Amino acid sequence: MKDQPPHILVVDDDTEIRTLVQDLLMRHGFSVATAGDAAECKATLAHGTVDLVLLDVMLPGQDGLSLCREVRASTSVPVILVSALGEETDRVVGLEIGADDYVAKPFGARELVARIRAVLRRAQPPTAVDPPPVIGTGAILCFATWRLDLDRRELRGADGTTMPLTAANTACCRCWPSGQGGC
Repeated sequence: MKDQPPHILVVDDDTEIRTLVQDLLMRHGFSVATAGDAAECKATLAHGTVDLVLLDVMLPGQDGLSLCREVRASTSVPVILVSALGEETDRVVGLEIGADDYVAKPFGARELVARIRAVLRRAQPPTAVDPPPVIGTGAILCFATWRLDLDRRELRGADGTTMPLTAANTACCRCWPSGQGGC
């Protein structure tokens, strides 16, 4: 694991919200940068290491959904969308365009920090000392630009596209963790 705290980029056009979230995350040990719009977000991503983007959906100019799609197409940085739009349809659209999570405003401070930590955990590549994944426990394998969710039988590319897998083409995945089978 890295010696430095995770670096979070908070993107929100509301200065007060940006400052409140920045203070909250810094109190919980994160390094935080902020941006008020898509251009500032892109500049920060181009010039520094960011471990996660906390992205408001309703931004002036380029909206957060199209920015998320653009970020997802060019990087593997996890994105959590934050929005006052909290209907199921809004959340589904956000997740389908490539967000790793979606948080509706208003949100609780503890929940936001927990969601950020969960997404960061999932984004970490497995290490040699990690035990092999076991199906039925939320196992996700990452390789190259792909994420294989064994429980959902889903292969997701870096651009957010998913490929559902059938029992026939996941047979290898099911026997690999146990070390049995002729894969």
